[in-house]
Amino acid sequence: MKKNKIVITGGAGFVGTNLINLLLKKTKYKIISIDNYSSGLKKNHIKNKRVNYIKEDTKNISQILKNSKSINSIFHFGEFARIYQSFLKMSECINSNSIGTNAVFNYCLKNKIKLIYSATSASLGNDGNDKNLSPYAFTKAKNLELLENLKKWFNFQYEVIYFYNVYGPYQICKGEMATVIGIFEDHYKSKKPLPIVKPGTQTRRFTHIYDTVEICYQAWKKNHCRHYSIANHKSYSILDVAKMFKAKIRYLPKRPGERYASALTNMHLSNKVYKYFGKIDLRKYIKNIVKNNY
Repeated sequence: MKKNKIVITGGAGFVGTNLINLLLKKTKYKIISIDNYSSGLKKNHIKNKRVNYIKEDTKNISQILKNSKSINSIFHFGEFARIYQSFLKMSECINSNSIGTNAVFNYCLKNKIKLIYSATSASLGNDGNDKNLSPYAFTKAKNLELLENLKKWFNFQYEVIYFYNVYGPYQICKGEMATVIGIFEDHYKSKKPLPIVKPGTQTRRFTHIYDTVEICYQAWKKNHCRHYSIANHKSYSILDVAKMFKAKIRYLPKRPGERYASALTNMHLSNKVYKYFGKIDLRKYIKNIVKNNY
């Protein structure tokens, strides 16, 4: 049987939707999205005969995808992906990032399916000690350790891509799962003060979604079984980003799990991390928003 399908967990979410758009343009594969819609949205669905959306949890992946022989690869992007919120919803975080992800890993291993996994910069800082800053960072770090062992034990094949504060089309702008840039955009357009978690000097390497999914695609295409990072050359403080909007700001209390810098790394565990940098400039992106909403 021809392996003519690609599976994307979290396919109705921010990253997944942009990745589906890219894969439709650059490949001829059929695409299956598995999403529990905890943060994904039906309005993100792309109307294309090659895309099939399934509402389910990743922990049930073996029941959902019974015909594994037609699957070429799985992009596993459907995890709980917020630091502060992982303190408030730790059970949901563990259910998604540990139980659900373990099911995806096992499914890929059992059926010899290539995995592309989204890692996070949240666990890389402070000489690796940031992996214990939050339930979210902890679960993601443990998943990378498990992948490392699966490679040693079973020669498991996968690609890992480290994301750095992604922004752009389809980002979440409202609610507890909203991104920093999404929140700032929403508040700016609503003429509300931009909220900044104290102290505001925290720095991030904000990276556009188009740059991010392009590296995901390239990693999948090259098939080298490597770790990649896609970040921005320049890091900005949260306060500096807010000032780009030329709007009023208001400060929020410090929160647990807050990172003070986004760290780039050359190595993770025993793996070299191949670093790529985005081409889209955050300042120009925000300048266009301000210009179009003046």
